[in-house]
Amino acid sequence: MKYTTKWQKRYQAWGTVACAVAMVGLVALAAAGVPLESQVGWVICPAWMIGERGKRERGRHRSWAPSGVNWRAGWAWGRRSWVIPAVRSEVLLVLLFLTERWEWEWVCLLPWVAWAWKGAGVVWPRLVSQRGYRGWGRAWEEAGRIALLGLAGLWVSQQIEAAGGFQGWGLAVGMGMQRRGGPALGDSEGPYVAVEEEKDGTYRVELKGPFELYLDGKVSFYKRMLVIFLGLLEVGGETRGSRRTRDGRTPFVRQQQMESWFGVPQSHISLWFKYWLEQDWDRMLSRRWGEVLTAEVRQRVIDSWVLFPWWSAQQMYEHVQAQGGRITLSQVKQIGRESGWTRLRKQLGQVYHIKPDAFLPRDEWLVEQLLALVQRLVERLERAGGLPDEEQVELADLKALCGALDLQPPPPPRPLPWILRIEQVLLGHWEAVDQEMVRCIYCGTSDVSRKSRKPRWKRYVDAEGKEQKLAVYRYYCHNPACEYKSFTNLPPDLIPYSKHTLHHHLAALQAYEWGQGVYRCTSQMLGVSKMTVYRWVSAFGYQLLPVAALFGMVRSSGVVGIDEKYVLVPKNDKPEGEMRRWMYVYLAVDGYTYDLLHIEIYPFNTKQSARAFLLALQAKGYHPRVVITDMRTDYRDIVAQVFPHAVHHECIFHALQEVREHAKVAYGTRYAETYPEVKRLLEEIDVIFDARTKRTAQRRYQHVLAQREYFEADNPRAKAIFDFLERHWPFLINAVESRIIPTTNNAAEQVIRLFTQHYKTFCGFESIESARLYLGVFEKVYRLTPFSDDAQERIRGQSPLELAGYDVQKLPMSQLFRGLALQWPTQAFRELVPNV
Repeated sequence: MKYTTKWQKRYQAWGTVACAVAMVGLVALAAAGVPLESQVGWVICPAWMIGERGKRERGRHRSWAPSGVNWRAGWAWGRRSWVIPAVRSEVLLVLLFLTERWEWEWVCLLPWVAWAWKGAGVVWPRLVSQRGYRGWGRAWEEAGRIALLGLAGLWVSQQIEAAGGFQGWGLAVGMGMQRRGGPALGDSEGPYVAVEEEKDGTYRVELKGPFELYLDGKVSFYKRMLVIFLGLLEVGGETRGSRRTRDGRTPFVRQQQMESWFGVPQSHISLWFKYWLEQDWDRMLSRRWGEVLTAEVRQRVIDSWVLFPWWSAQQMYEHVQAQGGRITLSQVKQIGRESGWTRLRKQLGQVYHIKPDAFLPRDEWLVEQLLALVQRLVERLERAGGLPDEEQVELADLKALCGALDLQPPPPPRPLPWILRIEQVLLGHWEAVDQEMVRCIYCGTSDVSRKSRKPRWKRYVDAEGKEQKLAVYRYYCHNPACEYKSFTNLPPDLIPYSKHTLHHHLAALQAYEWGQGVYRCTSQMLGVSKMTVYRWVSAFGYQLLPVAALFGMVRSSGVVGIDEKYVLVPKNDKPEGEMRRWMYVYLAVDGYTYDLLHIEIYPFNTKQSARAFLLALQAKGYHPRVVITDMRTDYRDIVAQVFPHAVHHECIFHALQEVREHAKVAYGTRYAETYPEVKRLLEEIDVIFDARTKRTAQRRYQHVLAQREYFEADNPRAKAIFDFLERHWPFLINAVESRIIPTTNNAAEQVIRLFTQHYKTFCGFESIESARLYLGVFEKVYRLTPFSDDAQERIRGQSPLELAGYDVQKLPMSQLFRGLALQWPTQAFRELVPNV
């Protein structure tokens, strides 16, 4: 049964009857064997015959070529006979439209093919005498007639079927066939369906006769649609004073009857009709089987989910099934989605670890929030040109969350007074304090008073190695803000809890530096234990070198190399795992001055750690133009985010190493002997980066990629070599033909080698705190130690700070690392420290 459309409703009765009469006549003529083109009333233009002209006329108007082609005769014939194929193809097109057989639209070209074939014989008379010409012409003519008769017969059969047999069809023809989709509204002995659209857009459907409908009762969706269909049936003119529907109708099939038929509670059926009227398709149409999701069922599932928020939809489904519920897994997911619980649980899962015994924030989420806050503060500091105003809005949530979890950050370590004295001696940037005035060594106030008249005796070892003693006194501090309230007043050269003077500690630092970080040799030279030397030297590294505070500026060539090294830290609070004992030291090194711009240790080698390191480098005031890294792809997004104007370059040396590693995986460690073509390929890859111009490098790169199909066809694992080149090529080619970008990250590698020489002497750190102390020591030692005489001529005899352009003459520590004593006259070594 085909329902009527808006276009089909525009048919008039006379048009339908006319088509029916025409089709009957066409079939009758075809059955009689009469050619169609000769019937008056069917084709108004008879066929034109081309006759012979007189000799005189033929000689005067002859236009064909010596080959026998008569174009003038063909033009005259085509101009008079084109109407016939046009009318025939139009008839075929109408029949295709009536039968809706659009896949057969090519049959409309058959009359034109027959006409063109006949015209070929007119233009070229010799073709008529050829064998098979007449046969093909008759074949094209017969094909057109068969197509015409076939479509006409198909249309007639469709009308007979739509009218319910020959009897119904005849009745439909007699009544005018008001609609193509079904018979006219009225009495008929056979079943029929009629559809009519009202003015307000409502469709009126009339059903008459016995019908049968088969649906799968196991599919809940089918059952609901059948209930809705039966509930919408009405009998014209029937009214009831009660038991009417929500929209005021009087249905023919009552809900009580459908309840007995389908075994569904009447309340559920009423709920389905409510969804239908409210067009709540999500609840009406989304279920395929299972219990109907009433408000009570939804609330029961939500109440259980609140008690177990860490459960997944599968666990909740199993819980409901264990209680005897007939709900399905998809329905459980629907309840979570519609109630908002799924989205809420997803958001909570990104922030918290939800477990039966814990509800804790995720470390990575806290780190991301803190890093984002640090980045915003640094950006604001740069825009303002100074310290920004205090912000407590976004930080308040994080503080409250850390307070709820008892995650208060430890207070910053307060430097001991003797360490401040060491900084005064080594860095020399504090003014001298009046020695006669006693001040609190903790808060610096002069509001003090002596605690007792009886002195304490402080024992110490003098410069000659003899033990001496000195009377010292305890004092009260009357500053209410001071935490200690009392202190011992010591001379500047004495250190609390140690019998050795400040000069012994400085000698330990100097010997450690000259001994390449070997505590054992230093302890033997000073006559103390190696742990004593370790504690003395570590005291110099409680903070990194404050370059901006010392010199009032930061200097860099703009090319910064980033690299990391793993170190052993046995005592830590990392979770159990294979890499629990290892942590990672990040270094930022100037690519031309070899200055150590920043160094830090992190428990994990993650994107968050790399981002925190780059943010700390940015907070120091460095804005690199070029950032050089190894082949770690995590740096790409981070560098672009922290330093958006910097060029990210990847070390070519590391890239060539990675290419050879891929070759070993694909062809074995002895690929150079077993596969000479692979060796040649790697040599061609090396030559790419020896080019002086990018154009040459690009040409060599394309030549290497052109061999990809050959190598992959021989060994599919060779695909990794070419994929690696394509993935890293944009970050490697930028060093070619550049005067700024180094090809490798050798500066950072050299600093890591020096760090390893110091680090390997004690084979690991005890804790991350001791590791940070050592990093402070290493930074001071490295940045102030001149390069050896066998180094490059450009850097020979100069320290990294000097190469960066800092004036280190005012730093006594630079004298110390040159092997001079602090008491050495400044004029004696002034010429040894040039400022570049």
